[in-house]
Amino acid sequence: MNEPISSIMHTIVIPVSMDDTVEMVETLMKAKHISSAPVYDGDGAILGIVTATDLVKLHAVGKDPKAVKAWEICTYRPVEVTPATPITEVAELMIENKIHHVIVMENEAMQGIVSSLDFVRLFLKQNPR
Repeated sequence: MNEPISSIMHTIVIPVSMDDTVEMVETLMKAKHISSAPVYDGDGAILGIVTATDLVKLHAVGKDPKAVKAWEICTYRPVEVTPATPITEVAELMIENKIHHVIVMENEAMQGIVSSLDFVRLFLKQNPR
C-alpha cells in the first residue's frame, strides 16, 4: 500500500469562495453529492475546507445558513499532501489529525482531494467478497 495518494484521489474538486453563503455551499454540495468543498480566498489560495460535519454543526446551533459565510465555518489550513505522498502516510495523517479530508497540492495548485470514504473504497477493492 505504498502507492501514491494520486491513485485514489478525486481530481474533480468543486471549490467555493470564502464569501459564499453557507446556504450556497450547502446547495452546491447537495447537488454535486460531495461531502466537502475547499474554500478559496480572494487571491485564489486555499483558505480552508467546509465539510458536511461543519454544516451539521451550523444547523445544530441554529444559525441561519443565509447569514453565515463559508470562511466563518471552514476548517482553516487543511492538511495538504503532494500527489506522490504514499497512501499509508496520508492515512496516518488523517488519523493523527482526526480529519476526513486531505487536499492534494503540487506547486501551489490543487490537484485533488481524498476523503476517508476513498480509503473504504480502496479496502473493498483489495478485499472483494
